[in-house]
Amino acid sequence: MFDYLEFHAFGPGEVMDLYASTSSPACVLQEHDQDVEAFFPQLVEADWQQHRCSQSVESQSSNSSSDDLFASPASPPPPPRTYKPCFVCQDKSSGYHYGVSACEGCKGFFRRSVQKNMVYTCHRDRNCIINKITRNRCQYCRLQRCFAAGMSKELRNDRNSRKGKKEAVKMTVMETYELTAELGLIVEKICIAHRETFPSLCQLGKYTTNSSSDHRIQLDLGLWDKFSELATKCIIKVVEFAKRVPGFTGLTIADQITLLKTACLDILILRICTRYTPDKDTMTFSDGLTLTRTQIHNAGFGPLTDQVFTFAGQLLPLQMDDTESGLLSAICLVSGDRQDLEEPSKVEVLQEPLLEALKIYSRKRRPSMPLMFPKALMKITDLRSISAKGAERVVTLKMEIPGSMPPLIQEMLEDLQDLEKRSEESQAEANSSQHTQRIVSS
Repeated sequence: MFDYLEFHAFGPGEVMDLYASTSSPACVLQEHDQDVEAFFPQLVEADWQQHRCSQSVESQSSNSSSDDLFASPASPPPPPRTYKPCFVCQDKSSGYHYGVSACEGCKGFFRRSVQKNMVYTCHRDRNCIINKITRNRCQYCRLQRCFAAGMSKELRNDRNSRKGKKEAVKMTVMETYELTAELGLIVEKICIAHRETFPSLCQLGKYTTNSSSDHRIQLDLGLWDKFSELATKCIIKVVEFAKRVPGFTGLTIADQITLLKTACLDILILRICTRYTPDKDTMTFSDGLTLTRTQIHNAGFGPLTDQVFTFAGQLLPLQMDDTESGLLSAICLVSGDRQDLEEPSKVEVLQEPLLEALKIYSRKRRPSMPLMFPKALMKITDLRSISAKGAERVVTLKMEIPGSMPPLIQEMLEDLQDLEKRSEESQAEANSSQHTQRIVSS
């Protein structure tokens, strides 16, 4: 306001004298109201009142702020932020982690599981109740519950939930998935190896048999003979596939044999399940033989049959192509957590680019489905569970068949779950592995 007055009439000295002559500039202006009108006839009363009122409001605002600063009590702190209970175990949530509201326990469990690519096994029926009391009893079902709740490594959120979620969404939208030249070469090699050792369903000339197709029996010897012959050929194809996985033949012979023995049934089950025809409830073997669920039971699968068919049905929503099936098979093969490995760190190094390749390839193939990659990895856990029971089935089959078990089937599939116990009997293991060693070395 003083600038306004100085600009129109008063010089700098006059304004300063006027301001210094009183302790209240507002009163001075009020006393000289008439003088101002005399000096400024062009300034209407309304304009002058507007400036005067503005100063009064500013003064009142200043006084009010001062009073609030020194006299008003401190405002109460905002109430603590609350979250929905943990989506996994219903315990108290500490915020949004990996995309969902979760407690510290489930957040840490999920982080360790995905960072270390942990594979768990359920010792019951894979349907355990998970809550804050029982969550530590079954790691398999707990991790399944994490994925079912929507937790994803790619949607990690910090304690600042809103900021974390916005950054995660922004990252998801902006991130592009392109294979590097090195990963592209690995994918190409795996895909070719898979196709050349496992022809797709459309390449096979299907044929069927009417043998024991009406009802389940303990064992159909005719189907068993055919199945055991095909199984032996399939094992040889799995060995051939393994030798074409980049870096596999660079491992020690002992580690190659260990990995083949522990992963062979995983890969065999994965392969046969990709040849499942749901509308007819049949599976097709490598020579084109197509069997119903009942026939597969009677061919030797026995109590394992329904579990295998259930797994095949769970694979259907993933719609995996040959490349993804091959990469998942290779990941099953080179797992550094297998027992009795001489150089597990080298095996883990081989697995890392395979995991990255599957992640990028699946995200590029399905950009709108970011959870496909973790769901595919979870199938490895299911495969191991089925394989453990498959090894038990091989033992019981030995008592049902009239002759001896084909040596390669017995060596590759029997007692997989007890492989670590036999490590103490190294000499006996070396003698019993002559078939596998001969195939691996050839």
